[in-house]
Amino acid sequence: MKNVKTARPMAALVTTVAAALLVVAPIAAGPAEAAAKTYKNCDAMHRDYPHGVGKPGARDKTSGKPVTNFKVSTALYNANTKSDRDKDKIACEKR
Repeated sequence: MKNVKTARPMAALVTTVAAALLVVAPIAAGPAEAAAKTYKNCDAMHRDYPHGVGKPGARDKTSGKPVTNFKVSTALYNANTKSDRDKDKIACEKR
């Protein structure tokens, strides 16, 4: 019987923490996504990010040396997907 009495408060604690995370997590993610700037064109983006912006794990499609020093940001990339002409998940890549 001792284990049953201990398990109930623990289950209540786990439920409370899980509910709190569900409420806080979307709030924490919201401002970061909202803060992503949309650039008019690649020249404008290159002023802030000289080598472009890409998603985590993106690989440059090129026959030469691939660009690897781009800014990694899902939010920035998603705000500027129109600038990813070759659809390699890197917008405005530049060596």
